[in-house]
Amino acid sequence: MNKRQIQSITLICFLFFSTIGFSQNVKDLKWPREIKKENYIITLYQPQLETLEGNTLTGRLALSVKNKKENNVRFGALWFEARLLTDKSSRTAALESLIIPKIKFADVDDQAKIENLKLVIIADIEAAEIVLSLDHIIAGLENVENDNATAKALKNNPPDIYFRKTPTVLVFIDGEPKLKVVENSKLEYVLNTPFFIVKDAGSYYLKGENHWYKNNSITSGSWQSISSPPKDVSKLAKQRFSKEQENSKEFSKTPPNIIVTTSPSELVVTKGDLAYEPIKDSSLLYVTNTESDIILDIDSQMHYLLLNGRWYGSSTLTDKDWAFIEPDKLPKAFGSIPSDGSSIAAVRVSVPGTEEAKEAEYDQYIPQTATVDRKKATTEVTYDGEPKFEKIEGTDLLHAVNTQSTVLKSANKFYVVDDGVWFESESSEGPWKVSDSRPADVDDIPPASPVYNVKYVYIYDSTPDVVYVGYTPGYYHSYVYGGMVVYGTGYYYQPWYGSYYYPRPVTYGFGVHYNPYTGWGFSVGISYGWLTLSFSSHNSYWGPGGYAHGYRHGYHHGYHHGYHNGYNAGYARGRYDAQNAYAGRRSVEDRNINRSGVTTRTGSLNKEKLSSRRQSVSQNRTKPSTKKNNLFADKNGNVYQRNKKGNWEQKRNSKSRQSLFLGNGNSSCCHTFYCYRPLFHRKGASQVMNLFKIYQFEN
Repeated sequence: MNKRQIQSITLICFLFFSTIGFSQNVKDLKWPREIKKENYIITLYQPQLETLEGNTLTGRLALSVKNKKENNVRFGALWFEARLLTDKSSRTAALESLIIPKIKFADVDDQAKIENLKLVIIADIEAAEIVLSLDHIIAGLENVENDNATAKALKNNPPDIYFRKTPTVLVFIDGEPKLKVVENSKLEYVLNTPFFIVKDAGSYYLKGENHWYKNNSITSGSWQSISSPPKDVSKLAKQRFSKEQENSKEFSKTPPNIIVTTSPSELVVTKGDLAYEPIKDSSLLYVTNTESDIILDIDSQMHYLLLNGRWYGSSTLTDKDWAFIEPDKLPKAFGSIPSDGSSIAAVRVSVPGTEEAKEAEYDQYIPQTATVDRKKATTEVTYDGEPKFEKIEGTDLLHAVNTQSTVLKSANKFYVVDDGVWFESESSEGPWKVSDSRPADVDDIPPASPVYNVKYVYIYDSTPDVVYVGYTPGYYHSYVYGGMVVYGTGYYYQPWYGSYYYPRPVTYGFGVHYNPYTGWGFSVGISYGWLTLSFSSHNSYWGPGGYAHGYRHGYHHGYHHGYHNGYNAGYARGRYDAQNAYAGRRSVEDRNINRSGVTTRTGSLNKEKLSSRRQSVSQNRTKPSTKKNNLFADKNGNVYQRNKKGNWEQKRNSKSRQSLFLGNGNSSCCHTFYCYRPLFHRKGASQVMNLFKIYQFEN
């Protein structure tokens, strides 16, 4: 979603709240506003504005619908556009028309119900004489600019990009190799990599699929293919790889070449010289004999490569000769790439302004929500030695560096985020209880911090028995930049090396692609038989969702088939197998819905079309709520409330609701080779607790 659309979300909130009372006196406007309709109470929360282009105002708002019979509340987000008639002399603007492209609610995928809700809200707003304060609009737009500064802080410098025309594997090591002795053995293994690299008698051995390699150095020289390693090395490998990995029929017959890298890198492999096909009705060509998304602009002779939702350009295709391309600098022809029938259509999700890009951005504002039982929920934190904390730049917070958990210190209190739930304690080592609020400076955590993603985990409300929580895709390192959704902050985070190795989230090295149906997927140009992730649990590389095997084809089985997913079976599997971060926890009640549902739009509604509806709208039906005017909706659609200390905390307006605000659901992604499930695939609390299990070889 582009900036204008994002801002439209905020505006909706503002417009809805201002529908009643502004016509008399702008200063008399009260919110939140309530609309009573049969057995329902619709509460409209104060909006935040995002763009004003000409006389078109766009934004968002948070709203809730309460069923008086069932005594529960559902929260939603609404996106909008509105045409304004402004009067600078009175510093006011009248609403002339309203368009609502989308409304989303947690646990509600019945489009008929959503459309009915749209009609009720639009009819009520259009029936009222809405007048907005220009000062409020300007102030809101200024706040949006501050919010957008966070997105601009993402790092988009290109990684080291390697281009090869023969089968090659990129072996990622997280910094300089760190060796650790295998217990009760003379062998040593490379600790800081998900690849199987073992040292024996001065030589290094690498295993991938059924191939073995040997080298006298890890990062220099050439890895040579060998028929078999020493007996002890082979025995250890059998412990590290599953039987399924060992016996896969999808392994390559010819050993690929090896590139070992210790810094952020990506690999592009084609099957021989580049083969091009034209993109219909454009001046573009795309490369067909590769798993990567590569487009050639004929006019400029520039190749564009899509990585992690970001575009990089090169005129030479030589190693490391790539530059980041700002989204608004892409050739205009990208916007005309066909959405139907083109095998390169998947890239449209990364072209600002396309419907696919808008949908992807919409999904960034939809949180997964859950209800946490205070009595049952707890967590544990393990440190490598005594807890060590480092300051988070730009905040008063500190974060623990010698643990796989995300532990924050604020004043004299400690917080930990575990599977999308905030816990707190008076001690860095617990005991931990479910928290009612987040640390005050969480929203100020910069992308340069390795714990940046926890700012997207929210606390909406609480009762003596339960706490309502949720998270948006930012928790899984998915962010909006320039009208596109990108993966990762782009920063390299220093891991912890001690008695244990704790990796941090990575952006590059694993060929991340976005699938408009299922989300982010990983590949490394190989089958999953190269990685020991099943046993090593290097999940911190990929954040709370971890890394799970999806459709297991490698070596060009999936050239541009259905959004880079090979065959439909695997493509669908990744979507329907996925679960969320709250799934499997006995202390959590979650609702698993499909975030990728079809969205309907409400077009411009003119006065004539509304006239019949207004007859059924009571002029006094919408009234100021008795609730305090201390709520607002942020750009993610999350509701905040000012507490007694003057700080903003995420809240919900009902303590009895069964679901929170907006919900995401079966969002996952199956790439040709792997499936990264942004929503956890775990069965049982004990397995969830082990999500960040330390990577070490154990007998």
